[in-house]
Amino acid sequence: MKNIVVGVLTLFIVGLMVFTAMDDAVFHGGHQAKVIEDFGDGSNQQAANLAASPKEKSDREKEDEALKALRDKAGNAGIFKVSNEYKSKCASCHGANGSGYQNGKPMMGPPLFGQSEEEIYKSLVDFKAGRKENMVMRGLLIHLEDEDLRRFAKEIGEFPARAKEELN
Repeated sequence: MKNIVVGVLTLFIVGLMVFTAMDDAVFHGGHQAKVIEDFGDGSNQQAANLAASPKEKSDREKEDEALKALRDKAGNAGIFKVSNEYKSKCASCHGANGSGYQNGKPMMGPPLFGQSEEEIYKSLVDFKAGRKENMVMRGLLIHLEDEDLRRFAKEIGEFPARAKEELN
């Protein structure tokens, strides 16, 4: 009985689909299909031109946009130099100088600034081994060798000294 009901409903639905495709003028290029062509009859051309032209920005707004674009492009320029590896793997989450902030807003990763080389190295090894759970960190570290982890730890551990040198 269920099969008969399902079969009848299926035939009914297919029949409605065929009827709609055959009867509807939109599918066959009837007058309903040409409504879009008649849209721009010229009566509202002036209103369309006003809506299309953007409002002129002040010099201050233009400067602010340019500065924002530079900040976005350069990221958070730190007060000291960091390696390209740090920039490519770490800076997007921990900040260009390891502070955990960019443009005054907290980032996804915690601050690294101020941690010792050994603390950083132990954390990196734990993330790589899966003892600390973070899929982003594990994905970044999975193909790195122990010497790469030590190099990252050494660089990040030197951040306070580098900052102090730059300020002097």
